[in-house]
Amino acid sequence: MDEDIFYGAAYKGSKRFSQWEVPTANATGFGAAADDYMERGIDLNEQLIHNKPATFFFRMNSDSMIGAGIHSGDVLIVDRSIKAVTGKVIVAILEGELVIRRLQKNFNGVVLMAENKKYADIPLSVFDERANVWGVVTFTIHHL
Repeated sequence: MDEDIFYGAAYKGSKRFSQWEVPTANATGFGAAADDYMERGIDLNEQLIHNKPATFFFRMNSDSMIGAGIHSGDVLIVDRSIKAVTGKVIVAILEGELVIRRLQKNFNGVVLMAENKKYADIPLSVFDERANVWGVVTFTIHHL
Protein backbone atom coordinates (compact mmCIF):
# COMPACT_ATOMS: atom_id res chain seq x y z
CA MET A 1 0.00 0.00 0.00
CA ASP A 2 1.32 3.41 -0.94
CA GLU A 3 1.93 5.94 1.77
CA ASP A 4 -0.14 9.10 1.65
CA ILE A 5 1.89 12.15 0.80
CA PHE A 6 0.99 15.18 2.88
CA TYR A 7 1.54 18.56 1.37
CA GLY A 8 1.57 21.47 3.81
CA ALA A 9 -0.11 24.76 3.07
CA ALA A 10 1.92 27.19 1.01
CA TYR A 11 0.64 30.06 3.14
CA LYS A 12 2.42 30.06 6.49
CA GLY A 13 0.45 32.86 8.13
CA SER A 14 0.92 36.56 8.49
CA LYS A 15 2.86 36.67 11.74
CA ARG A 16 6.29 37.00 10.08
CA PHE A 17 5.60 40.60 9.17
CA SER A 18 3.45 43.33 10.58
CA GLN A 19 1.28 45.31 8.19
CA TRP A 20 3.40 48.40 8.90
CA GLU A 21 6.52 46.66 7.51
CA VAL A 22 4.99 46.15 4.05
CA PRO A 23 6.02 49.05 1.80
CA THR A 24 3.28 50.95 0.05
CA ALA A 25 2.81 50.82 -3.70
CA ASN A 26 4.25 53.57 -5.86
CA ALA A 27 1.72 55.00 -8.33
CA THR A 28 4.33 56.28 -10.80
CA GLY A 29 4.12 53.29 -13.13
CA PHE A 30 6.83 51.13 -11.53
CA GLY A 31 6.04 47.79 -9.94
CA ALA A 32 4.58 47.89 -6.46
CA ALA A 33 7.12 47.40 -3.71
CA ALA A 34 4.63 45.18 -1.88
CA ASP A 35 4.45 42.60 -4.70
CA ASP A 36 6.75 40.29 -2.71
CA TYR A 37 4.07 40.08 -0.03
CA MET A 38 1.13 39.77 -2.40
CA GLU A 39 -0.24 36.51 -0.98
CA ARG A 40 -0.59 38.11 2.44
CA GLY A 41 -4.06 39.47 3.15
CA ILE A 42 -4.90 42.60 5.03
CA ASP A 43 -5.12 42.02 8.76
CA LEU A 44 -7.62 44.51 10.19
CA ASN A 45 -6.29 43.88 13.69
CA GLU A 46 -2.89 45.19 12.62
CA GLN A 47 -4.43 48.13 10.77
CA LEU A 48 -6.91 49.30 13.39
CA ILE A 49 -5.55 48.20 16.77
CA HIS A 50 -2.25 49.68 17.91
CA ASN A 51 -2.40 48.80 21.61
CA LYS A 52 -4.37 45.57 21.99
CA PRO A 53 -4.69 45.47 25.81
CA ALA A 54 -6.05 49.04 25.86
CA THR A 55 -8.43 48.73 22.89
CA PHE A 56 -12.17 48.17 23.19
CA PHE A 57 -15.12 48.04 20.80
CA PHE A 58 -18.39 49.88 21.31
CA ARG A 59 -21.56 50.04 19.28
CA MET A 60 -22.97 53.55 18.88
CA ASN A 61 -26.65 53.72 19.77
CA SER A 62 -27.35 57.41 19.27
CA ASP A 63 -27.20 60.00 16.52
CA SER A 64 -25.39 62.63 18.59
CA MET A 65 -22.19 62.42 16.51
CA ILE A 66 -23.58 62.35 12.95
CA GLY A 67 -21.58 65.49 12.08
CA ALA A 68 -18.39 63.54 12.82
CA GLY A 69 -19.47 60.67 10.57
CA ILE A 70 -20.47 58.40 13.46
CA HIS A 71 -23.98 56.99 13.00
CA SER A 72 -26.21 54.86 15.17
CA GLY A 73 -25.16 51.21 14.81
CA ASP A 74 -21.51 51.98 13.94
CA VAL A 75 -18.77 50.08 15.74
CA LEU A 76 -16.30 52.36 17.52
CA ILE A 77 -12.73 51.32 18.23
CA VAL A 78 -11.64 53.02 21.44
CA ASP A 79 -8.07 53.16 22.74
CA ARG A 80 -7.65 53.92 26.43
CA SER A 81 -3.91 54.52 26.15
CA ILE A 82 -4.23 57.64 23.97
CA LYS A 83 -4.27 60.98 25.74
CA ALA A 84 -7.51 62.89 25.31
CA VAL A 85 -6.72 66.29 23.81
CA THR A 86 -8.85 69.05 22.34
CA GLY A 87 -10.56 67.98 19.13
CA LYS A 88 -10.53 64.23 19.77
CA VAL A 89 -13.75 62.21 19.86
CA ILE A 90 -13.84 60.58 23.28
CA VAL A 91 -15.86 58.18 25.36
CA ALA A 92 -16.64 59.81 28.70
CA ILE A 93 -18.38 58.52 31.79
CA LEU A 94 -20.90 61.16 32.79
CA GLU A 95 -22.95 60.46 35.91
CA GLY A 96 -22.59 56.72 35.41
CA GLU A 97 -23.42 56.66 31.68
CA LEU A 98 -21.11 56.43 28.67
CA VAL A 99 -21.32 59.33 26.23
CA ILE A 100 -19.48 59.88 22.96
CA ARG A 101 -18.57 63.53 22.37
CA ARG A 102 -15.84 65.74 20.93
CA LEU A 103 -13.56 67.12 23.63
CA GLN A 104 -13.04 70.87 23.72
CA LYS A 105 -10.80 72.32 26.44
CA ASN A 106 -10.78 76.04 27.18
CA PHE A 107 -9.86 78.41 30.02
CA ASN A 108 -13.12 77.91 31.90
CA GLY A 109 -13.10 74.12 31.78
CA VAL A 110 -14.10 71.39 29.40
CA VAL A 111 -16.97 71.13 26.96
CA LEU A 112 -18.21 67.80 25.62
CA MET A 113 -19.52 68.83 22.21
CA ALA A 114 -22.19 66.95 20.31
CA GLU A 115 -21.94 66.85 16.51
CA ASN A 116 -25.70 67.10 16.05
CA LYS A 117 -27.80 70.24 16.55
CA LYS A 118 -30.48 68.21 18.35
CA TYR A 119 -28.15 67.65 21.31
CA ALA A 120 -26.77 70.27 23.66
CA ASP A 121 -23.09 70.55 24.52
CA ILE A 122 -22.15 69.48 28.03
CA PRO A 123 -20.05 72.13 29.83
CA LEU A 124 -17.91 70.93 32.73
CA SER A 125 -15.80 73.00 35.09
CA VAL A 126 -12.19 72.10 35.80
CA PHE A 127 -13.12 70.73 39.22
CA ASP A 128 -16.29 68.93 38.11
CA GLU A 129 -16.13 65.31 39.19
CA ARG A 130 -19.25 64.26 37.26
CA ALA A 131 -17.26 63.19 34.19
CA ASN A 132 -14.26 61.00 33.47
CA VAL A 133 -12.57 60.44 30.12
CA TRP A 134 -12.71 56.72 29.46
CA GLY A 135 -10.93 56.50 26.11
CA VAL A 136 -10.32 58.06 22.70
CA VAL A 137 -12.18 56.90 19.59
CA THR A 138 -9.56 55.96 16.98
CA PHE A 139 -11.70 54.38 14.24
CA THR A 140 -15.31 53.84 13.35
CA ILE A 141 -16.61 50.93 11.31
CA HIS A 142 -19.60 52.10 9.33
CA HIS A 143 -21.91 49.74 7.46
CA LEU A 144 -22.99 51.12 4.08
